[in-house]
Amino acid sequence: MSSVAVSGARGRLGSLVCQVVEDHPAFTLGAQLSSASGPDAGADAAILFDVSHPDASPGIVERALRRGQRVIVGTSGWSAERLDPLRALIDELPGSAAIVVPNFSLGSVIGTTLARVAAPYFDGVEIIEAHHPGKVDSPSGTAVRTAELIAEARGGEAAPAPFADQPARGQLVAGIPVHSLRLSGVIARQEVRFGGSGEVLTVTHDTHSNDSYRAGIRAALEAIGSVSGLVVGLDSLLGIDRVLGAAGPPGNGRP
Repeated sequence: MSSVAVSGARGRLGSLVCQVVEDHPAFTLGAQLSSASGPDAGADAAILFDVSHPDASPGIVERALRRGQRVIVGTSGWSAERLDPLRALIDELPGSAAIVVPNFSLGSVIGTTLARVAAPYFDGVEIIEAHHPGKVDSPSGTAVRTAELIAEARGGEAAPAPFADQPARGQLVAGIPVHSLRLSGVIARQEVRFGGSGEVLTVTHDTHSNDSYRAGIRAALEAIGSVSGLVVGLDSLLGIDRVLGAAGPPGNGRP
């Protein structure tokens, strides 16, 4: 069995990761790390599963990769800007591998895929994301990744964002306005709204329980031993990216 150290083990997601590892016959739970753990804690594990804090995550991930551990990252905040140096680091370390997962929910992954399919066909697009009040970062990592993938699917064509200089219009991510809500009673929700001539399309995903993350956590654990380099998202691991291939190349599909 492969030993898994969990960084951020005392948090909401970290506690769930520990449960999934303990329930899986191919893995054993090693060190359960917190902010009080030393830099070498958990170094003897084959896999580091990082669900810590956005500020601490890059350092934790770099140390793990440099000592030869395979890494799964579920911490929020890994934008394209942060992924670039991680990709360069992995290229420097032969045989190293990391999976960065913005969201372990299968429904969320499929929702983002549907948004990517729709993106070239509508002029306007905005994202609204809501989470519980304890989430420390905004916009969420899922919303950031969704905005980046939508921008890519549009072939670099900017979406109209009128009056984007006004704070109430949200934060621009890859040229797309993202609005963040932090509310009691909410676990996670994301809406991607597309506006076209005479119509609006909304792709919505709601998380009602942390149990929605279990299947994605298992998928990442089962894949980390065989992947190479940097993998971002569950799309390729689950075969969901084939949907985009069938839909044709990205670009402006508007008539």
